[in-house]
Order: sequence, then C-alpha cells, then structure tokens
Amino acid sequence: MSEESLHWADQISREVKSRVEENELLKSVVKKKGYIVYDEKTPSGKIHIGAGRGWVIHDTIAKSMRDMGLKAKFILSSDDIDPFDKMNNELPKSYRKYLGMPFMNIPSPVKGYKSFADYYFTQCTDKFEEFGINAELESTGERYIKGDFNKAIKIILDNADRVNAIYERAYGKAPEKLPFNPICEKCGKIGTTLAYEWDKEREIIKYKCKKDLVKWAEGCSHEGETSPYNGNGKFPWKVEWAAKWPAVGVVCEFAGKDHFTQGGARTIAVAISGEILSYPPPYPSTASETGKGYEFFTVGGKKMSTSKGEGIGFAEVTNYAPANILRYLLVATRPNAVIDFDPIGTNNIILLYERFDKTESIYYGKLKLENKHELQKHKRIYELSHIGNIKKEMPLQIPFTVASIMIQVTLNENKTIDLLRKTGHIPKNASEDDINYVKERIEFAKRWVHEFAPDEFRFKVNDKVSDEAKKNIDEKQKNSLHLLVNALEKKEWDEKSLYEEFYNICKEANLEPKDFFKAAYLVLIGKEKGPRLASFILTIGKEKAARLFREV
Repeated sequence: MSEESLHWADQISREVKSRVEENELLKSVVKKKGYIVYDEKTPSGKIHIGAGRGWVIHDTIAKSMRDMGLKAKFILSSDDIDPFDKMNNELPKSYRKYLGMPFMNIPSPVKGYKSFADYYFTQCTDKFEEFGINAELESTGERYIKGDFNKAIKIILDNADRVNAIYERAYGKAPEKLPFNPICEKCGKIGTTLAYEWDKEREIIKYKCKKDLVKWAEGCSHEGETSPYNGNGKFPWKVEWAAKWPAVGVVCEFAGKDHFTQGGARTIAVAISGEILSYPPPYPSTASETGKGYEFFTVGGKKMSTSKGEGIGFAEVTNYAPANILRYLLVATRPNAVIDFDPIGTNNIILLYERFDKTESIYYGKLKLENKHELQKHKRIYELSHIGNIKKEMPLQIPFTVASIMIQVTLNENKTIDLLRKTGHIPKNASEDDINYVKERIEFAKRWVHEFAPDEFRFKVNDKVSDEAKKNIDEKQKNSLHLLVNALEKKEWDEKSLYEEFYNICKEANLEPKDFFKAAYLVLIGKEKGPRLASFILTIGKEKAARLFREV
C-alpha cells in the first residue's frame, strides 16, 4: 500500500492509528487486543444488502490496517439477545407467542439451526467467504452470559441517574426506568420488563413484567428480582452500544447515517461511553463529535428494512450480480456517497461490469493513465476489492455486453465459448482458468438476459427479415443498409472503426443516424432498438448481417 493512498479505507486506517497513538488508554487496549473494527446486526429477519455495505466497509478498513502492518481484525456480532418486536413476512402466525422474547431463545423457523437468531444471521455469514469478508463472528447474548458486560452493568446501574440525564439532555425527557431490561424469570420475555430499583449492596435488580408496557408484546404481570449479570438481561440498545466499546476494545465502528443523526443512537452512546464508562468512542466519533455514518444502499431509490423483510436480502443479492462485482462497487464508493443500485430492468449491471473491467485493466497496466492519483486510486480499489490472491496475469476479460449478445446468438454456453474463440475474444493460448472465468461471466450474462435485462437488451436474431420490418423501412434507409453491406464486404472491421463508418454512411445516404440504426435493428432483430450495433454485427458475424441487409 502506498503511503499516499487516498482511498477512503487507507485514510480511515491512518486516522485511527494516529488517534490510538495519541491516547494512552487506547494504546493499552490495542497492545492487548489489536485494532478491533466492529459491527453488529439484529437478526430479526431477512438481512438486506444495506447491512452488507457496512460489513464490506468494516472488512475493507481492517484489511487496509493489516496492509499497514497493524494487527487488526473485523468482528461482527449478532445482537441475538434483542427482543423479537415485529413479525416479518416469512413467519407463521404461531410465532406471535414469541413476541417479546430474545431472538436467541426462539426456535428457528427452519430446521437445522440453533435458534431464530442463528437462522437469519447464518443466512448472511455463510456468504462471507464468497464476498471475501474476513470476519470473526460472535454473539452479543453469549458475551452477556460470559460476563463480559458485568463491569459495565454495575457502572451503568450505579450511575443510572447520570445515564437518564444524558437522555434528558438529548430529548428533553428522562426515561422513568432503569437502563436495563431483565429477562422475566416466568415467561422468558425481555421486551416487556421494566426495571425500577437497583439494590447496590446486594447487586440485585427489581422489575415488573408488564402486560401493557409495549404495544407489540404482552407481559405476564410477574414481579421479581434478579441479578443483572451473566445473561439475565441486557441494556437498552443505545446504552448497550456504549458498553460494547470498552468490553470488546473497539477502535473503529461505523453504522448507517440514520444512527448518527443529532439525538440518535450514536449521540447517546458517545455520551455514555465518554462521560460514564470513561472510554474514547470509536472512530468516526470523538468525545465531542458524533461524526458521520455511511450512506444508504438503496435499490431503485427505496430504502430497505430487515424487520419488514423489504428489499434485496444480502443472502440473495448474488442472484443479481456476482459477489466480486458487488464488492468492487462497495469498495470503489466512498461510505458517505449513496449507492442506488437497481439490477432489474436497467443497464446498471452493464455499467458496473464496465467500471470493474476498466479498473482491472488499469491495475494490470493494460489501460494507461497519465494522472498518477487516478492510477493509484484504481490500483488500490482493485487490491481492496479483490477476493483471494491477485493473479500475476490479468484474467481474460470478455465485455459483459458481448457475453450477453453471444449467449442470445448461440443459446448455449459451450457454443458461446466457440464463437468467442472464432471472433478472437478468446486467444488460442487461453488457460483453463481463463476459460472458467469467461464461463462464469457468460452464465451470469445468460441469467441477466433471461431474468433482469430491459427489453432493449433481449432479442432473437432473425433468420430472415419479416414483411412487417420491410414495410417500415423507407428508400433512404434501404440505401444506407446496402451501403453498409458494401462496407462490410470490403474489409475487416473492429468495433470503433465500424461505428465511425456508420456515420460516414449516414452522411452519404443523407439520413439521420437514428433512422439508420432503427432500420438496422428492424432487419436484424425485428425491434427498433437493440445492443450496440457495431459490436452486435461483429458478434453475429458480418456475413450473416450482410445477408439480412441484402433482403430489404
């Protein structure tokens, strides 16, 4: 990694390192535990791609730190002790009885998993290897059970009035309860309990499991007392966030920008961490500034929801685009920039592949850049987004548009490989790895064309020109197509030179280019629009194209 790297992950790594070196407490934490980059997720339902953005951000930062020679790791925790507070769309009505219970204590809706939490969390973490995410996975509930939060629990309960004062400062009103939710010993619910007294001497908390505390679950009316330690309950989320930082030793943790709004969860957590737990809040926050979270990952402009099961799930996103291409998108985009990616019915996939191929070509020196900063930027994006070891030689690139055209011409993956050899896209000395790499792109191009592509990218090459097409082509257009036949038969063309020839033909035929293209597409595929014409003609073969153009 270049010392001058301007990639966002490298900038963050340098800032975190500098912050640690200037703080004696953080220096001792890092000496003991290393640089811990942290994230967490409540497994309440299908976890969407927006959460995946956070995981790739944190993984990339940890990777950057390791490139700097730092001992760093990314830890992702399942907030599995959180209460089940909303039915998602996948669940049977019978699950209503579990509302209010911790996710870790609810049976999985699918056999083969330890719990509700395990099922939804594993759906995503099983994809981590595919995405190149190197994360240490843990359970927040298990941390409570092991006693990792016991020290923070005592400090927070001993200072409950100060915690409530922070809430009052932020919202103008303090909570009328202690900042702790016990698990009811009778019904097992955690979302319906209200802790009202802390006995400092006995270290016992008194609570009520109230029938009407929340609208989404009903308590059992039990009153009792319990130790708050070793998994008998949990902090409210905003307090828990602060407690995790010293317990785990976190030095960097982002979250979505909604958590970083004024008075949001991060504001409260930062205040509790600094003022009560005496721990410097992790980057991008400081004791006095909340900082900024990462922007949303939207699909077609729509924000997604885990609890409602809305949007594209992280576990299913590779149905729409390969993991390496999506990781590239996330690494190439600064965290403070919105990503709006809609793979269905748009050309977003084509544009993303083109961006990826450009960066890869720059990395291997196949595409030269004079601007040193641009060159360094692309190289670093490729290094941080690449999954597995980077090869010495550039993988064999087949433009995605070419792959999507050819699979529709041949209707068969192996025939597409043969055609690519014939057109020179696959050289004679291509390795088995190269062929497999191309096959992966062809397979996805086939899926994209059949399931997600806009209509203009779907076609069937005509065997002969239809009478309907002939009726819609005037004399000027016919003349231009005959001129194109002459040009095709005259010499060999590449895509750029043939594209330029189209405009020479239009000028000679005194025809608007849009009318020329319309006529060509009507002849070739019976539509007024289609793939890039020069590439398309060269793909299907200039002989076949010329034969069809002669028919008008």
